[in-house]
Amino acid sequence: DDKTEVREYFNTEGFNRWNKIYSESDEVNDVQLDIRKGHDQTIQKIINWISDDGDIAGKSVCDCGCGVGSLAIPLAKMGAKISASDISDAMSTEAERRAKEVGINDATFYTSDLESVSGKYNTVTCVDVAIHYPTEKMSEMVGHLCSLADDRLIISFAPDTWYYSILKKIGEFFPGPSKTTRAYLHKEDIVREAVAKAGFEIAREEMTGTNFYFSRLLEAKRVK
Repeated sequence: DDKTEVREYFNTEGFNRWNKIYSESDEVNDVQLDIRKGHDQTIQKIINWISDDGDIAGKSVCDCGCGVGSLAIPLAKMGAKISASDISDAMSTEAERRAKEVGINDATFYTSDLESVSGKYNTVTCVDVAIHYPTEKMSEMVGHLCSLADDRLIISFAPDTWYYSILKKIGEFFPGPSKTTRAYLHKEDIVREAVAKAGFEIAREEMTGTNFYFSRLLEAKRVK
């Protein structure tokens, strides 16, 4: 089962690998460094959106699949009330450690799969998590994320286009030491349909593509 595979991976070898990628560590290869740069670009685009809006202070943010806190920590620094979760206990614990290291003590970090997250928040974010979700579960996942958001959902996913599908197939010929869990690409129209069905409309969008990282970023706002 994908969920068990992802949980076990990110609590063991995956944690060690991705903790280095999502840090300043020099112990990364060229592919991992490229992924770090791509992920950093996606995070920065989200921060730029929120910074441009200028109204995140005091607002509640639910970061689903928070990893080591790459987005949650900067948003907490901007004054957001953070509730961040990850399916991996190792990841959420590391995120909390990093937050406290920079003086953030009022953010909440906990271990949970995405489907079990509950509550209501001004903004819900889910960055580079959908790659672990099978295509048939994508619409349901987006619907659940939207149900948590009073105002806005920010989500990224690897888009299923002919070009990226070919890249993915080439990568599958070379499993090697960098092979991780199964990776799923998603048709953008399916994501957009799920967002619209939940009563949201796309407000802003971005695309980040490096040599080994590709991520479609959408901001959807609830239709009032």
